[in-house]
Amino acid sequence: MLEWLDGNEGAILTSVMVLVVALTVGMAVRTVVFRALQRWTRGTKSPIDDLILGAARGPSVLWILAVSAHIAIGTSKLPAQIIGYAGRLLGGLIILSVTFTLANIAAIAFRTHARKLEFAATGLGETIVRLAVITLGSVMTLEMLGVNIAPLLTALGVGGLAVALGLQDTLANLFAGIHILLSKPIRVGDYVKLESGEEGYVVDVNWRSTRIRMLANNLVVVPNTKLSQTIITNYHLPEPELAVLVQVGVHYDSDLERVERVTLEVAREVLHSVAGGVPEFEPFIRFHTFGESSIDFTVILRGKEFVDQFLIKHEFVKRLQARYVREAIVIPFPIRTLDLPAEAMERVRNAFPGEPASSGG
Repeated sequence: MLEWLDGNEGAILTSVMVLVVALTVGMAVRTVVFRALQRWTRGTKSPIDDLILGAARGPSVLWILAVSAHIAIGTSKLPAQIIGYAGRLLGGLIILSVTFTLANIAAIAFRTHARKLEFAATGLGETIVRLAVITLGSVMTLEMLGVNIAPLLTALGVGGLAVALGLQDTLANLFAGIHILLSKPIRVGDYVKLESGEEGYVVDVNWRSTRIRMLANNLVVVPNTKLSQTIITNYHLPEPELAVLVQVGVHYDSDLERVERVTLEVAREVLHSVAGGVPEFEPFIRFHTFGESSIDFTVILRGKEFVDQFLIKHEFVKRLQARYVREAIVIPFPIRTLDLPAEAMERVRNAFPGEPASSGG
């Protein structure tokens, strides 16, 4: 190779000039093509084409450089063996860059269509999609370079066993995450409550942990192995709508038929006017307890999802109290009645002369 370089400076200079010209032309064509594609994507409604165009913008520079180098090497007077090696190397680089671009596009498509396919759009899912595409592209690259992958696979198998023994916890979390991804006890966007008391919206399920954003805007990170072994209440399954229960008590002298009618009127008004209420749902009440100072009952309303219940309860309590005042329906204070013997009553009268005494109060 070094002997060939002596006296062939002119051929080398020619190859460099061909490389520069091809690269300049390629970059100019790239600019024109991307501008045209960008104008076209602006006229479409789907965001996927914009994401694909963005994913291909960076690697396209490498593609143009590789093609320009291939043209320059092909027009040079390098030895055939060197040209063959260089061609395979450039081909491998192009395949590898296309592989990473396709991996990004596949991850974008997975994230975009996961909801439509009723599949959890998680970081772990995107990682699996990327690894599958990158593995296939890497095998094609090695074949392009003429590398025999059979010994490599054997070495990876032996080394993989040693790695697996050293990374038991990491692999346990990985497979637990895959189990969560496939069995779908939780999904990104679901509101869940764990056995340990933490509750919030599922933000992501990645290869090691699951992230839950609490209503206080704190982030809880739970290892996948612990999540797969704990009891989970998912407030979005089988559907996000849930019953909203409000406990109410009225005086024993109340007309319960009238109480039921007035309460349901307020409940219907709340479900139709408050954000998060389900207007199609017919609310109802159930009397259930003769309490110490009131007849107690439960009002059953319905919210579109877990967090909607707070505003529904807030508005219902305010409006029901105002309506009860107008209708003269009494919500009693706690009352205690004391039955005292006559002797005790006499002692009370003597202890507080001039004060009216009563057998109850």
